[in-house]
Amino acid sequence: MLRSMTGYGKTEVSLSDKKVIIEIKSLNSKNLDTSVKVPAIYREKELEIRQTISKELERGKIDCSFYYELNEGVTPAFINEEIFKSYHKSLKKLTEETGIPAGEEMLSAILKMPDTIKYEKLSLDENEWELNKQGLKEALVQLNEFRIQEGNSMKNDLISWLKSIEENLSKVEPYENERIVRIRERIEKNMGDLVSKEMIDKNRLEQEMIFFLEKLDISEEKTRLGNHIRYFRETMELDEAIGKKLSFISQEMGREINTLGSKANDSDIQHLVVMMKDDLEKIKEQIANIL
Repeated sequence: MLRSMTGYGKTEVSLSDKKVIIEIKSLNSKNLDTSVKVPAIYREKELEIRQTISKELERGKIDCSFYYELNEGVTPAFINEEIFKSYHKSLKKLTEETGIPAGEEMLSAILKMPDTIKYEKLSLDENEWELNKQGLKEALVQLNEFRIQEGNSMKNDLISWLKSIEENLSKVEPYENERIVRIRERIEKNMGDLVSKEMIDKNRLEQEMIFFLEKLDISEEKTRLGNHIRYFRETMELDEAIGKKLSFISQEMGREINTLGSKANDSDIQHLVVMMKDDLEKIKEQIANIL
């Protein structure tokens, strides 16, 4: 099964005092590169989060974020009344001594002073964490489903480009036969221009001609390229991470296409080789995003 490395998943976990939002997204990467952002209350669970992700995702640049929104009426902050009264008493005394009028600004100033507002230290409840961990797993399921959907779309593109390479490869044969005739005629003409026909050893010329034309033979390259294309298609059906394997196969395809071009010695075949290279580059670009 072909899967993309790009994916996204999001879940919301409703708790008694808050709502926890879990987001996870993935992009291209040669290895598993995980970044985790969590509130202080969940920081002790960061290693467990990373382990859960690594079990579900094999490759990709992964960004996982936990954040929460407190329910209405719930606040972890409260005013330290004793500190507030102490600040207020001192400031009121100063205003009386200096003659500076005390207004509403005094209230705002006191609230900004150290220790006036206290924050309740939140502690992690294990039952709460179990719900969050289940939410993380659901987000990972969503991400994998997203990867499969993207992979199906990518697969259709790859099949189309492979078919285009095969079609251009099939067009080589007619030009290949014409090429041999033209090369033979050109060699014979050049030989005739250099020496008289009586001085040419026809048997030796024929042997050298066969030796030369064998060097230009591209039948093996065509066969190997066809085999690579067939293997590429078979690999796309495997139920495993196949991105690296497809990359290796595409490299072998590139070698055969390049050899076809170097041996072509024909402008029409060279044109077909250029179109095959163009399709192969599209395939390589797509493979870079395959798991």
